[in-house]
Amino acid sequence: MAGAALALPTALSLLQSCQKEKRPDWKPEFLTASEAALVAALVDTVLPRTETPGGLDVKADMFMDKVFARVYDPEAREALRRELAAFDSRCIDGYGEVFAELGDTDRAGVLKAEEAAGGKFNPGVWGTAVGEQEPVGFYRNLKSMMVWAYFSSEEIGRNVLSYDPIPGAFQGCIPLSDVGYRWSL
Repeated sequence: MAGAALALPTALSLLQSCQKEKRPDWKPEFLTASEAALVAALVDTVLPRTETPGGLDVKADMFMDKVFARVYDPEAREALRRELAAFDSRCIDGYGEVFAELGDTDRAGVLKAEEAAGGKFNPGVWGTAVGEQEPVGFYRNLKSMMVWAYFSSEEIGRNVLSYDPIPGAFQGCIPLSDVGYRWSL
């Protein structure tokens, strides 16, 4: 009986810690409040809610903050801070407000300009560059991370992409129309 009395509070605290993070209580690990607002606005603009969940619905911005805090080295974190500040400065120069405060039309204009300034798409095979390539710009890198965070989420993997935790036999060359969706593992 004493063991159960000790184990119950521990089990309850573990279950409570597994609850989904709520946005109002979220405190970024790395980003400042204004940087977090910028990243959230970018995620919401690039990956808006449609018939599928949006980037903010799956907390892609929170995931990105954790990657910045736990994976980026100090030099990369400082470069990110400089680029975020420069991005917002370009928005202020062009539109009079930071990106998070812009309307949808102005946000689309900013991102169109960033895409154009980012140079051509650099092809690669399995993450390895093919041939000589230009460096990828800040916005393209951040956009890539947004998409990665989005498709790495459990919500998208289980409920939007086809999900089969125990796949069947391997069939190499089959038409996509026969299997339906892209798959998530």
